[in-house]
Amino acid sequence: MIGDPFKTITGIASSGLAAQTQRMRIVAENIANARSTGTTPGADPYRRKTVEFTQEPDRALGASRVKVKATSVDRSAFSVEFDPGNPAADAEGRVKVPNVNPLAEMADLREAGRSYQANLQMIKQARSMVAMTIDLLRTP
Repeated sequence: MIGDPFKTITGIASSGLAAQTQRMRIVAENIANARSTGTTPGADPYRRKTVEFTQEPDRALGASRVKVKATSVDRSAFSVEFDPGNPAADAEGRVKVPNVNPLAEMADLREAGRSYQANLQMIKQARSMVAMTIDLLRTP
């Protein structure tokens, strides 16, 4: 069964907008905490978060939507820096720093932004096509 094409397009695109918004929030959190160490000697610092997407069928639309499947933490190892004045420094002055690479996060943020823009453009194009169709039907 084929439903309303405008509703289908906007439903797919809006699910993409929501997913990319969540992705941008997580990336922003990672960037904000890129230097957040523990508060006590030897404590673990902030751990990078990741977003995993999944495809979910939507029977009402007759299409699939993208959804955030899970938000998890990156289990990669922390780096260690020498900073004896830091409250999280151990007896030897070493501090564990977050496993966040700001450059990689900025690239991820840029990719999420472009995906967001692409989904937004889909909605704009669908609206334009509907308006053009209505105009064609109005002219004798």
